[in-house]
Amino acid sequence: MIDPGQLKTRLVLQQPVETPDDQGGVTRTWTSYGNAWAQVTPVAARNSVEADSDGATQAYRIVMRSNFSLTLAHRLVDGARVYTITAIRDDRRFIEIDAELRIS
Repeated sequence: MIDPGQLKTRLVLQQPVETPDDQGGVTRTWTSYGNAWAQVTPVAARNSVEADSDGATQAYRIVMRSNFSLTLAHRLVDGARVYTITAIRDDRRFIEIDAELRIS
């Protein structure tokens, strides 16, 4: 169990909004729909190359209260940091999230 005093990072919850682009595809934008206090803990990092760009992917464990409905399509934002959700575990009081942060 987590101590609620450990939830020290304020995250913005964002959901995708897709609109047709009239060429058979969609344009994705992100809409903020809430804020939450969370505990953000780095877990691991690895080097990677994406689209000929060197960088790293940092894995994080994020814990927050379980009063939000999240899916893998959502993302969490802390200033310039954008966390992509890779897994969600809910125990009714807290949500434990595995997330990744791409560093270029």
